[in-house]
Amino acid sequence: MSEEYGPDFITITDEDGNDFELEMLDALEHKGQTYLAFCPAVEEGAEEDGDEYGLVILKSVEENGEEMLSTLDSDEELTEVYDLFMERLFAEEDEEP
Repeated sequence: MSEEYGPDFITITDEDGNDFELEMLDALEHKGQTYLAFCPAVEEGAEEDGDEYGLVILKSVEENGEEMLSTLDSDEELTEVYDLFMERLFAEEDEEP
């Protein structure tokens, strides 16, 4: 993912109508599915160790011809994709000088 133009942010709305801003960290293809990793956008001076801060993984799905983001279908799928993102993250850290 190129940082040439800065980070990508999206706003999502949960079932209760609450809006959350997320920063996209990475995307990957796995078993024909596109997965995206996000972290909550942290306001300046906010605690990054709080309950609201963590990795959010969503998948891209097509519904009625429109691309949408969706939660994963199972804990097994989430664990498998989370592990793939972590492998990529640590591989990138190992490559840095």
